[in-house]
Amino acid sequence: MKKFILFTSLLSSLAVSAVAIAPTKITNQSKLAINGIGSIRVGMTIAEAAKASGTKLVKSGSAPLDTNCDYVRPQSSPKGIGFMVTNGRIARVDVYDNKSITTLSGAKIGDTEARIKALYPRQIKVSPHEYTGYMGGHYLTFVPKDKSDSNYRLVFETDGKRVVNFRAGKLPEVEYVEGCS
Repeated sequence: MKKFILFTSLLSSLAVSAVAIAPTKITNQSKLAINGIGSIRVGMTIAEAAKASGTKLVKSGSAPLDTNCDYVRPQSSPKGIGFMVTNGRIARVDVYDNKSITTLSGAKIGDTEARIKALYPRQIKVSPHEYTGYMGGHYLTFVPKDKSDSNYRLVFETDGKRVVNFRAGKLPEVEYVEGCS
């Protein structure tokens, strides 16, 4: 009987371990944090991010990856997100055409500027959008209070009323207006 209990306990431990190390796929329900999305974290290589998420990350087009600065995206889904890669590592996550993905606090494309400010009270810095500021467009930048997160930001781009896309990542890349351009 003791051997049976020990064997059952061992099987349970192995099952829990297998679940704990299984990759977490990136989906439309994945949440964007200031330092990544799902199991993909800023600072990972493309190979590390693909392994952690069980999601193949690919470059659009046929040109080779520019490791100085380029973008990769999930090969199949979810659509409408991209990962900026600088110096061979994930630097930021862009959500540009996906109304399902939210931040940890629930912010998403289509939200009003007022909702973003309410979700992140006294932590949003408002500045005019580089290209649409003359029409009222803004950058709403979440600045974390925790010192350990001081190198990260969450940036919402708006048309002056609603969020049209957003991104998260490390400084300075997260604040690059034109991505890698």
